[in-house]
Order: sequence, then structure tokens, then C-alpha cells
Amino acid sequence: MPKFFITFKDKTGKNKTSLVDDRDSNSAVAGVQAQGFYVIAVQPMEEAVPNAPVSAAALQNRKFTHNNVRLMDIVVFARQLATMLESGVPLLRSLTVILDQLESRQLAMVVAQVRADIEQGLAFSKALEKHPKVFSQFWVSLVEVGEASGTMPKVLKKLTEYAEESVKFQSQLVGAMIYPGVLLFIVTLAVLAFALFVGPIFEKVFMDMKMELPGITSFMMGLFKFIQTKFLFIIMGITGFVFAFKAYAATAGGRWQIEMLLYNVPTLGNIIRLIVVEKFTSQMAILIESGVPILYALEISERLVDNMVCAAVLKDVREDVREGKLLADSLEKSTFFPSMAVQMIRVGEETGELSKMLGHVSVFYKEQVQEFMKNISVLIEPVMLVVMGGVIGTMVVAMFLPLLSISTGG
Repeated sequence: MPKFFITFKDKTGKNKTSLVDDRDSNSAVAGVQAQGFYVIAVQPMEEAVPNAPVSAAALQNRKFTHNNVRLMDIVVFARQLATMLESGVPLLRSLTVILDQLESRQLAMVVAQVRADIEQGLAFSKALEKHPKVFSQFWVSLVEVGEASGTMPKVLKKLTEYAEESVKFQSQLVGAMIYPGVLLFIVTLAVLAFALFVGPIFEKVFMDMKMELPGITSFMMGLFKFIQTKFLFIIMGITGFVFAFKAYAATAGGRWQIEMLLYNVPTLGNIIRLIVVEKFTSQMAILIESGVPILYALEISERLVDNMVCAAVLKDVREDVREGKLLADSLEKSTFFPSMAVQMIRVGEETGELSKMLGHVSVFYKEQVQEFMKNISVLIEPVMLVVMGGVIGTMVVAMFLPLLSISTGG
């Protein structure tokens, strides 16, 4: 059946191109229009995509929605590439079509360079490997497997599913912390507003009236005075602390100590551990299912887990597996991984379903973390509201208590 590239405007007004199988161009256009999209152009696949590479100058003159590479940019790129390769479009042509739709300037420049390298005879995986800040070793290794086995579309679909789940998981974690963060920000602004603007007005009134202030009012006025006189030093101190903490966390020793400290915090440490375990098992499941040898998969996961404590554990695990020990035995010896995860991995090794069991472990702990974040957000909301009300209420009472005493003749 003929294939057609159809360019249309989606519901947000952005131009999109889709590859459609249909008996003729009219039927292809009608199918897209039936979905509520406005069709701009239609071309047969064999005529639509030139082989000429996109120049850097042309990309520089294009308008992009953003410059940096977001995880969703990678998701869209992988899904489009998988669809086109599965439809029989050659790799070079696929990359050219996708280049016209990328919204990230940096990703467009990278894909253009990858396409140029492939034209020069470099393998797709090797071309991606030249851009580690955009395409991790996880990506490169799976693409390499896809090239060797001829299952590139399947591998890209796995990458897309993994990336989409990662985006969803991260969004849920961030979303659970947004509301408490907003309330904390409001409390901070309220305190600053009272200290810098409201406090001085009441202070002048109290001084003019030569009033004897209650203890809570005296304390609050002293706090406001401290904030007023030391405001710049407070800001400089907070800024300096943040920069010093970031610099310390950027060192190997500092990051190790911070991670160990977090792991020892009750409840929080366990949740952080589960997040790390989920990331490790989800990556290992895809790597092993795609045909990556277990030792190489462990090496990749060690570099991608983004946690020094877990990376050190995985290094020892990799050495044990190299010596012929079972993965589950080595994970159990480390004491880092929960018992349930170890037992499921052991069953996977014994039944030859290791990748499937790793996937089950990943889903289980992802759901546990999501449930915890959901519950904690429900608990934090009323607590933060009480704290916010208490802080603001205390400041209001402290300011008006002397005036109330006068009005009641106290």
C-alpha cells in the first residue's frame, strides 16, 4: 500500500508531519482531516524526503521553541524514528524528516551532525556516542544491539517507553512537592513583608504612643529589626551557603557523605533507596531484554544510576557476577537492595525470565514511591496550611495586641 507524508497543523497550531498508509493521497488526507487536523501538504514517501543533508546555517535561521534538550524531546525523537523505520523509511531519510519537526535547537544540531556522520559511513550507534550529553550510554548500547540484531524499531520503541515512563514518574515526584513549596514561598514572603514594610509602621506608632509592649510583640519587633538591619547579610549568607553546598556536593567525597546522610534519614532514606532501585531495575530489564550481556548491562547501569552509593554496590556486584556468582546472591550480600527485590530477581535467574522479573520489581517499587508521594502530599497540605496560618496569625496578633489592650483599657 502506498505511503504518504502528510503535513498538518495539530490542535495547538504546530506543524506536524505523519507517515500514513492508504490507497491514495485523497484517502490519506481524509483520514487525517477526520481527526480534526488541518492538512497543509501531502507527498508520496518516495518524493517527499530529499537525501541532501540539512546545513548548519539553515538550522541557525530556523525558529525553535527552546534551546536546551528536554527529556520529552528525546521521547518524541525516538518515537518518530521508530515509526518511520518500521514503515520502511531509510535511516537517513527518517532523520531528515524528523529534523524539520524538532523543537529543540540543540537536539536539531546534534541530529544534523549524527546524520552527517552516518553519511560518512559511521554506524548510527557510534554517531550517537559522540554526543554523550544528549544520548547516554544506555541509548548507545541499545541502538548498537538494534543494529546488530536488525531490530532497531523494536529497540527504539523500548527506549521511548522507558523515557515516557521516566518523564511521567519524574513529573509525579515533582508535582507532589510543588504545593508545599508554594506554601513555604508564601510564608517567606509574608514574613519579609511584615518585617520590611508593616513592622516599621507599627514600631513608629508604638514609639509615638510610648507603649509598654507585651512579650510576644517585643520579640516580634526585635525579629523584624534584625531582618531589616541584616537583610543583605541574610541574603548573602543564604546565597553563599547554596553555592558552597553545591560546590561541596560536586566533589566525590561531598556527594558520598550527602547521599549517606540522606539514606540514614528515617522514611526519606528508604524512599530515596526505592527510587534508586526502581531506576536500576527498569534499566536492567530493558538492557537484558534487548540482548545486552549482563556484565555489560551492569556496567552501563553503574554509570547511569546517578547515585554514588549504589554505583559502588553495583561495581562489587559486577565483579561477583564476573566470577560466576548469581546476580541475586551478590545483590543480597550488598544489603542495599530490599529482600523482595532480591527474591524476585533470584526467581528470574532460576526460571530464565530475569528481564521480566526485573520489570516487575521496577513496577512494584515505582507504585510504592508513587503511593508514598501521594500520601505525603495529602498529609503535608494541612500541616503547611496550619504552619502558614500560625506564622501569619502570630505576626498579626503581635502587632495588634498592644492596640487592643489600649482599646479595652488594659
